[in-house]
Amino acid sequence: MITTVIYAESGGTYKTTMTANLAVAFKRMGLDVLVIDLDPQTGNLTSLFDVGENRGNPDADNLVKHILEMPDSDFDDLIETSEEGIDIIPSHDMLGDFTSNLEQKISYETGMKGISRDEYPRFELLYNLLWEREQLNETYDAVLIDPNARAEDLLYNAIYALRTLVAPVKPAGKGSLSLDGLEEMVGNMETALDIEIGLSCVVPSGVGQTNAHKQYRDQFENTDSFATPVSIGSRESLMDAMWEARGSAFKVVEERWKTYEEDGEMITEKGERRVPDRELETLEKLWQLAGFIATETFGVDVDDELVLDIDDYGTETMRFNLTTEPEVAD
Repeated sequence: MITTVIYAESGGTYKTTMTANLAVAFKRMGLDVLVIDLDPQTGNLTSLFDVGENRGNPDADNLVKHILEMPDSDFDDLIETSEEGIDIIPSHDMLGDFTSNLEQKISYETGMKGISRDEYPRFELLYNLLWEREQLNETYDAVLIDPNARAEDLLYNAIYALRTLVAPVKPAGKGSLSLDGLEEMVGNMETALDIEIGLSCVVPSGVGQTNAHKQYRDQFENTDSFATPVSIGSRESLMDAMWEARGSAFKVVEERWKTYEEDGEMITEKGERRVPDRELETLEKLWQLAGFIATETFGVDVDDELVLDIDDYGTETMRFNLTTEPEVAD
């Protein structure tokens, strides 16, 4: 099955929107998909897919309670389904206090069992929940995690549980990762967790037309250290529209969601968006990225054809082609 954490150290890399788009692409490839939102901040994947109405309710059951083995209900009751058919475990405010709650659990259990804190498996708790207690491999073909960005217990639990990273990166500017820095990051995580971590691919995202951006893109695409199957151009309008449509970029284009100003007010409606070639090219690249992860990283047999049914426009058909040289949509 596909198990991957979409992780970026810095903001502005389309991390959350990429997670959503990969999840929907896998679904359209015929897979059963679960996405786990571990980001407690606002503007997360839970908001994007318009789920998690109890995320601010301190009394509501949530994933943290299940990880720490103090649930209020069945695990399946945590799962909500988006309009596009993606199963989601929403974020909850308790995620922000995960480490402090974990420390209380560790203090109690080490005292009761007479073991040292260093021996406590603090990074294995999510793994135990997903695969040993809930056995999600019997239910889903793909499990994705959109994690918090800080290198702390919650992130390490996510990586220990899924073992494979997809890394969207800025092509240039503050917070961009060098090739050496990316390899060092993976190496440090492997040492801290005492496991092997697979890096499926790196995805330069938000690539503009400046020489600096092109140079960074070429640097990533020409290395033999890891795969860079596609680069995603700067698509702020398309990615921003996902938040208004409460769904993927595929939904935005098919339903033609657009935000515009009228009589001094901002209005968001379906059926108003043009369908420029560059946005269709971006969807094709997202489809290609999902195809690469599914087939090249995990060896999963998936449907390679995507048919977009665009309102009042017609259909567009695309397939992923893993022999195509990487390129950025202008």
